[in-house]
Amino acid sequence: MLTFLSGLGLMYSLIIAVGAQNVFVLRQGLRREHVLPVVLICAVSDAALVLVGTAGLGFLIAELPWLIVAARWLGGLSLVVYGVLAARRAWAADGETLVADAAQAAGSEAAVGGSTTTATRTRLVPVLIATLAFTYLNPNVYLDTVLLIGSIAATHGDGRWLFAAGAILGSITWFFALGFGARHLGRWLRTPRAWRILDTIIAALLVLMGILLVLPVFTG
Repeated sequence: MLTFLSGLGLMYSLIIAVGAQNVFVLRQGLRREHVLPVVLICAVSDAALVLVGTAGLGFLIAELPWLIVAARWLGGLSLVVYGVLAARRAWAADGETLVADAAQAAGSEAAVGGSTTTATRTRLVPVLIATLAFTYLNPNVYLDTVLLIGSIAATHGDGRWLFAAGAILGSITWFFALGFGARHLGRWLRTPRAWRILDTIIAALLVLMGILLVLPVFTG
């Protein structure tokens, strides 16, 4: 049980931080838009990478450091692009769209024939692509799950799979709590101004994290 809790605690310490993936999951949760597939992709991806690391394949990245450099460039550029898109969404979107977003986040229904409008909903495929990009183009996910968790799991010998199970549970509970718990923030996001501020903050964070992600390539 101690081994299991060690894996759980390590995953929480790594995953509960402001990051591009967490910001994206939070926004989907606030919009109540495709939350289940988003959190499933994030949780399943973490689980797969933890298992890969626990199986001892983390040495591949350790032996081929250029993979991390390539991942930093891809991840950094992707974060900047998504940050620019978030900024455009904040300042170029019309008032009607923002009000609909806020109403949706607050759990309201549009009075169109007594049914909830889907005019402002993002289609599923672009959301899934974005989720995969935020997950797999982030080199930190490989450093945390494959290398760090994988190497620590190896120190537990025969109990390494129990350690991995704890880490996987930590990922699952975090993403489900973040995605489905975000809706409770909806009452603070009922106005277009609130959504503009949120998207502006998201844009700034994404661009900053993109720059910080690439910076070690020049300084290291």
